[in-house]
Amino acid sequence: MQLTQVMNRYRYAGHLLFKWRDELSLSRRLGLALTFACLTGLMAQVRIPLPFTPVPVTGQVLAALLSGIVLGGCYGGLSQLFYLGFGTMGLPWFAGWNGGLAVITGVTGGYIMGLIPAALLIGWLTDRYSYVRRFHFQLLLMVAGVVIIYTFGAVQFAIVMNTSLLKTMTLAVLPFIPVDLMKAAVAASISASILPKQ
Repeated sequence: MQLTQVMNRYRYAGHLLFKWRDELSLSRRLGLALTFACLTGLMAQVRIPLPFTPVPVTGQVLAALLSGIVLGGCYGGLSQLFYLGFGTMGLPWFAGWNGGLAVITGVTGGYIMGLIPAALLIGWLTDRYSYVRRFHFQLLLMVAGVVIIYTFGAVQFAIVMNTSLLKTMTLAVLPFIPVDLMKAAVAASISASILPKQ
């Protein structure tokens, strides 16, 4: 089988996937949103503590970015709202198998809140404009999602820790840029390969 035929079949499979998503009932869409909330919770357990900051490196950002692509803006954002809401009520699926309001009001709570608008923006723009489904636009969109997450995270970090702008950037943003750029590239590669281009 020629490479062109393989690529055409792959693109067709992506088209069918999104056609199938758009035809789902409300209950199934809600079920998928809950599934992505669970995936975010699992990815949050991929956790690497850093000795110089209370903020660990986690995998939940990748799951949140992909939720916007797979579920669309509304349900991608809803999946992250489920993650936030159930975790706040005590479900231990935040990083380190933690849950409860104390996590959301603590130093890392802003990052979790930022997952919601990031997924919402990525999904909405990708669904609305077909030209952003190509890799370079997807990469820019994923980086924008990461910036949203950083903004929410850094603001809350500064409030809770009472740190200056420079100290906040040093402890809450700069150490995570290389890893999160890799996550953005992975998410963009996945999304550009599965998204229908029309």
